[in-house]
Amino acid sequence: METAIYNQTGQKTGTVNLPDSVFGLKWNADLVHQVVTSQQANQRPKIAKAKDRSEVSGGGKKPWRQKGTGRARHGSIRSPIWKGGGATHGPITEKNYKKKINKKMAKKALYTVLSAKAKDKEIIVLEGFNIKDGKTKYAAESFKNFSKVPEFSRLTKGNGVLAALAEKSVGNRRALRNLPYVGVEEARNLTANQVLQYKYILFTKEILEVL
Repeated sequence: METAIYNQTGQKTGTVNLPDSVFGLKWNADLVHQVVTSQQANQRPKIAKAKDRSEVSGGGKKPWRQKGTGRARHGSIRSPIWKGGGATHGPITEKNYKKKINKKMAKKALYTVLSAKAKDKEIIVLEGFNIKDGKTKYAAESFKNFSKVPEFSRLTKGNGVLAALAEKSVGNRRALRNLPYVGVEEARNLTANQVLQYKYILFTKEILEVL
């Protein structure tokens, strides 16, 4: 698949061939759904916690005697039917949400999503990417220029673009992290879930070899 290649000012400078093994796959909704939901589950924080009847305070004494009061018998105020009692089947931090994903499945799902992005012209390939002095203002100017290209008009809105960087891009990462519409990730760590969260994907010609 052939696509345009740009410089940092948003001007088209030529074309580049995207490898079919990465950008030429057919859409596989079942595979993408299975992998993305698994990746989301693996990132799910275990913070919800409710105390059961063994963890709430109080309840050491029987509320009232067993017989003769005319009221229902109770053994402890920790009972789930009492206000302030323990929860029944509540969420616990020990619950495991993780799901196993085969490496081949995760890789194919990523390539499937990238193929869909390429088909929809949502892939931005640059000759090179080096933000002057690692300054955010220069990065913002570059993306502003790109947003003037009709195909990339939504680049600076919402989750506009995910920049797939080389392994050692400290300056570029520092320049991009303050832009609210830009996500930053090393190309070797890209996942289908990440790519789907952004409208456009940006990388350089060298990143093609990493993918």
